Amino acid sequence: MEQYEPDDRLSPAQVAAMRRSLRTGRAALTRRSLLRASAGGALALGGLGSLSACGIPAAGKTAGGTSAEDHSAQEKRISFSNWTEYMDVDDSGKHHPTLDAFTRRTGIKVTYTEDINDNNEFFGKIKPQLAAGQDTGRDLIVLTDWLAARLIRLGWVQKLDPANLPHAFANLSGQFRTPDWDPGRAYSYPWQGISTVIAFNKKALDGVEVRSVSDLLDNPKLKGRVGFLPEMRDAVGMTLLDRGKAPAAFTADDYDAAIARLQKGVDSGQIRRFTGNDYTSDLTKGDLAACLAWAGDVVQLKADSPDVDFIVPDSGYLTSSDNLLVPNKARHKTNAERLIDYYYEPQAAAELAAYINYVCPVDGVKPYLAKIDPDAANNPLIIPDKAMQAKSHAFRSLSAKEETAFEAQFAKLTGA
Repeated sequence: MEQYEPDDRLSPAQVAAMRRSLRTGRAALTRRSLLRASAGGALALGGLGSLSACGIPAAGKTAGGTSAEDHSAQEKRISFSNWTEYMDVDDSGKHHPTLDAFTRRTGIKVTYTEDINDNNEFFGKIKPQLAAGQDTGRDLIVLTDWLAARLIRLGWVQKLDPANLPHAFANLSGQFRTPDWDPGRAYSYPWQGISTVIAFNKKALDGVEVRSVSDLLDNPKLKGRVGFLPEMRDAVGMTLLDRGKAPAAFTADDYDAAIARLQKGVDSGQIRRFTGNDYTSDLTKGDLAACLAWAGDVVQLKADSPDVDFIVPDSGYLTSSDNLLVPNKARHKTNAERLIDYYYEPQAAAELAAYINYVCPVDGVKPYLAKIDPDAANNPLIIPDKAMQAKSHAFRSLSAKEETAFEAQFAKLTGA
């Protein structure tokens, strides 16, 4: 029986990174309420390691997933799995206006489920069926880029039909068009972007200027009042950029140098701590004067506190994405593609962006969003202008060997 390749097992370093993410990282945040962790995610950790080692036979190892007979024409429905609080909701909390509008237009009923709390936890849910070549019961899922890349590599998602995606093809923002793990977006389209910037508390800074990661790490006036994110790609990626190294094309030596740079900040006491959701309260209170932060959080923090603001370093910033994919054996692929394409129409994209406040991946949205929420339309953390898009960088795909080694180094740095 064919077994999983070693490259697709979780190393101890990767398990540690996952636990760290659930405790303090992006997995510990909802998209709006900053409470994304769940008991289910924590419980899943115990089962995931055993699942990865139990010898479930792998599905296709080459590019291109396995389609089932498409029942879209006969069955006007879609099963859509997404993260919690990642969809617009009406005042009653019971209806999703954009999904309802899609159903009225197409007659396609969407069964929408918020059952993704963490990438690795969800992977554990769908892995047995996908590995066995079975239907997961889902037609559309949303996964962060590194896990989307893994499923594409394993051949577990279906290639999309461009004929069903005219708006998506035309309106996809340039900064999201060519990820190294899915060139040309043959298998995925972004749901939303997630950017990492520098946030600060103006009152706590008391006139100290912060313009770069070097300022965070070197200015003695900030000693003990600087925070870094606990996600390896964010912390190291921003440090690579500050050193003039491209996160899309760095070497192992570049990575080692970035880790050494951060280690110096830890040893000197410059870095207060590596913290996930706690940084939002620390920054608002002024316990942190400045820190790396996720842009979606900054939008909310700025709305709640006049002292909080952000800057994008001249060296650039990190952007990742959560992505729409159609799993193997999905029964309603064409319907799913129609829903993907619908969210690339500017009006629908604007309504979604007005509610969730993350980076909208759809060009042409700004005038539509301005009619709903002018502040959001003019916020570069939601609708990046061309100058900001030009500063966006993606962290390159890692081999399993690299990920194991890099996560181990980062875990040692953070004490995780």
